[in-house]
Amino acid sequence: MVTRPATVADLDGIMALEHASFPTDAWSPAMMREELASPHGWYVVVEEAGRLVGYAGLRAVRGARDADIQTITISEAARGRGRGRALLTALLDEAARRQVHDVFLEVRADNPVAQKLYLSEGFVEVGRRPRYYQPDDVDAIVMQLDLRGWADRRTEAASVPAFGPAESDRPHGIGSAAPADPEPLPSSGSATPTTTGKGWC
Repeated sequence: MVTRPATVADLDGIMALEHASFPTDAWSPAMMREELASPHGWYVVVEEAGRLVGYAGLRAVRGARDADIQTITISEAARGRGRGRALLTALLDEAARRQVHDVFLEVRADNPVAQKLYLSEGFVEVGRRPRYYQPDDVDAIVMQLDLRGWADRRTEAASVPAFGPAESDRPHGIGSAAPADPEPLPSSGSATPTTTGKGWC
């Protein structure tokens, strides 16, 4: 598995996953191209055997204290093996490099799998957007992460010695194996790329 920054050359592969994951409200190629080229965006892709199986995007304006997770998508065949968590971690690492303080996202209210992943990384619910996801008429849960607190927890986890707690008791972080994500359920987000809320799970 290779995780790397996305480029405009990845557009066709990204759009194939976009349409497979969000058949009712996929972004257009023009919108996605704009996202990939934006200086305020940062996208990453996952490849296996030369095939693109996932992508994720962050919008973080240089100098701003807030950032938004735009999308996280994993192909159906590659789900449930920790790739979504790896993409989320990559986005949060980039937000930290940009000195962001708080990260926001939106997740479908009918998607407990995605909510569980975000909660496990420290996101908390801060609001709801009624009937946000259309045409499905589903509410969006707005979540927020204190990024500096998240980074501190990872640093603490990295300092746990090899002879420390049993693997099942050890917090996830640098130096510990990422648990596989549970089998996700598809969801979609706004068709406007300046807002958040698209997710593979």
